[in-house]
Amino acid sequence: MAKINVISLFSGCGGMDIGFAGGFICLKKSVNTNIHPDWIDCLYNKWVKLKKTDFEIVFANDIRKDAKNAWVSYFKNTLKNAEDIYHLDSIVDLVKQEQSGINIFPKNADIITGGFPCQDFSVAGKRKGFNSSISHNGILIEDEKATVENRGQLYIWMKNVINIVRPKLFIAENVKGLVNLENVKSIIEKDFSSAANGGYLVIPAQILHSADYGVPQSRERVFFFGFKKSALSKQALNALSSTPIPKEYTPYPKPTHAYTVDKTKNLYPPVTCKDIFFGLQEPDKSSDLSQQAYSRAKYMGKHCQGQIEINLNSIAPTIRAEHHGNIEFRRLSKLHNGKNIKELNKNLKERRLSVRECARIQTFPDEYQFIIKNKVTSSNAYQLIGNAVPCLLAYNIAMRISENWQKWFGSDI
Repeated sequence: MAKINVISLFSGCGGMDIGFAGGFICLKKSVNTNIHPDWIDCLYNKWVKLKKTDFEIVFANDIRKDAKNAWVSYFKNTLKNAEDIYHLDSIVDLVKQEQSGINIFPKNADIITGGFPCQDFSVAGKRKGFNSSISHNGILIEDEKATVENRGQLYIWMKNVINIVRPKLFIAENVKGLVNLENVKSIIEKDFSSAANGGYLVIPAQILHSADYGVPQSRERVFFFGFKKSALSKQALNALSSTPIPKEYTPYPKPTHAYTVDKTKNLYPPVTCKDIFFGLQEPDKSSDLSQQAYSRAKYMGKHCQGQIEINLNSIAPTIRAEHHGNIEFRRLSKLHNGKNIKELNKNLKERRLSVRECARIQTFPDEYQFIIKNKVTSSNAYQLIGNAVPCLLAYNIAMRISENWQKWFGSDI
């Protein structure tokens, strides 16, 4: 069966890419076999290996060298030319190189994905939106007027890549906070619709909650889907142009776990922190470099960000792209009103979440090593993990696309 080629933009450390590639290990409770009985390739007690997908990453990019180092370290095991696939340039520079006559982007790609920078739309940031004062290379330009090359408008450059490649489908992702900024969502939908001289049908963006898909985390993201009109079958074009879109044609995956949706007999309960931490040793007992690494920042009082203790019996708070002082606590001491009495009675000390614990909450497999000597530090790792799309959420999206591909485009994968 032929592979579907995927261009990944704003790739970071590859949460979306891992999901689209599949073949990674995740918690068994995170996969609802009532709904998806054919997703599991192998069983390993409480863990499962997911089946590989029909997608192949043929291009990736980001401006962060540490992101490339981590991405290549993981994907070199499955992609022979991983180092060459990942381009360490800003999307603005890549598009300009292409426009100057240099062949940058694969022209046989069927899908483009991109989590364009979200800091300017996040409720955790300054929310400058389109008026970002950060350049496409990540440099502060406070005294300059915002331009289309600044971080808040880099989705326009994703549109430029769509103009160049003309994929059958594109997927753009950002934080939930984007939809609450004036008419930003509708502006972005309209701009994407103008790609390739109006050649794309952009359906209404939708917010997905990660916990509804087996991710043990309170993480909401908005997704934009655009379909190449000339590639769609007549039936699919009519269906995707309808309001509402018929359920059998929507690209949005069905929830598998009951967190924001009502529980039915087919849905699993949400995956908890206790579930996802199964088998992890304390940092001083572990041989895993990513589990050994955790923030030593002291407790700064309950009124500061990042000072709460996670609830082992619930989902985790959003894993943010933060430095050490804002990483939530794995456990607080009794002095700081820690609730995990069983662990405290075992003399386990107060500490913040480790890099591996954050990675597990984001459903990265343990095979992904985030701490790489002289290449990726623990501070880097926290930021990369917090910026990523949860791998399992991406897998749900990828498998939904695979399921509907023939229905949309009238051809086998």
